[in-house]
Amino acid sequence: MKFIVIALFIALANAAPQGPNQDIPIISQNSNQEADGSYNWNYETGNGIRAEETGSLKRATSADTNDVIVAQGSYSYTSPEGELIQITYTADDVGGFQAQGAHIPTPPPVPAAIQKALDYILSLPPSQRQGN
Repeated sequence: MKFIVIALFIALANAAPQGPNQDIPIISQNSNQEADGSYNWNYETGNGIRAEETGSLKRATSADTNDVIVAQGSYSYTSPEGELIQITYTADDVGGFQAQGAHIPTPPPVPAAIQKALDYILSLPPSQRQGN
């Protein structure tokens, strides 16, 4: 989870065009950490970057795993082409990091014949599936 947050900050820092030695002011910045592990933070910069996240501690779904942080948040910035990029995301132990945004490419739909074959394979007991 820490890696995701660090990667997010690096991506945001590199997203906005900046001239040499150009200082970008922090317009607002808030952070709150509770004793139960829940937290929230947000910030906005002078060049239009905004980000916020809320998270809480949750019991892991697997008995052999430590508690996990469940988080949801968003960030936005203006691309070098002038397009406003807006991302919302959730992150947890079940689905991992899942981002949504209008500019994120989506895969084409699975062809009907292939989906039918996959559904059939999944309907078989595990012992009858090839490769088991």
